[in-house]
Amino acid sequence: MSTPIGDIGLIGLAVMGQNLILNMNDKGFTVVAYNRTTSKVDDFLANEAKGTNVQGAHSIQELCAKLKRPRKIILLVKAGPAVDSFIQQLEPYLEKGDIVIDGGNSHYPDSIRRTKELEAKGLLFVGSGVSGGEEGARYGPSLMPGGSPAAWPAIKEIFQKTAAQVNGEPCCDWVGETGSGHYVKMVHNGDYHLPSC
Repeated sequence: MSTPIGDIGLIGLAVMGQNLILNMNDKGFTVVAYNRTTSKVDDFLANEAKGTNVQGAHSIQELCAKLKRPRKIILLVKAGPAVDSFIQQLEPYLEKGDIVIDGGNSHYPDSIRRTKELEAKGLLFVGSGVSGGEEGARYGPSLMPGGSPAAWPAIKEIFQKTAAQVNGEPCCDWVGETGSGHYVKMVHNGDYHLPSC
């Protein structure tokens, strides 16, 4: 087996996932991309990610094998059962201290539950709001991570370099434990969308 080279993995190659991968690549991180429909991985590598350092994986096992320890894996999939399904698929290939990051629009009580469940198994969980839409994902989103505090030192550099920068400061900092990241994102969405009602 080859030496793991991936700094972070990302599951979910819709436009947000593709753009976040390209953003992290531009910041010097080696990203391993995976999608349930594996032909999307090949299409992404042959087109949008052509000429980059982005790596592809055609299975969850391959994704995990390509990542440096502690493994860091972002899920950008539909909120709800899909998140839990991917976590269950990942678990057999993860080791103590590995980090699962939910970057979707999950409801914060789900993030609280997932944090507790994964920590009980020796794993770490981060629920992170990602704001800025497709363009933000590509060129610098606002990131709102919260969850297992031990995860922050391992993801801080990637998150803060990938985030938007204002006056030289990243639009990203640790917002708190368990469901804090998705709670902050929920409040943000309320403030952002309420005036349009």
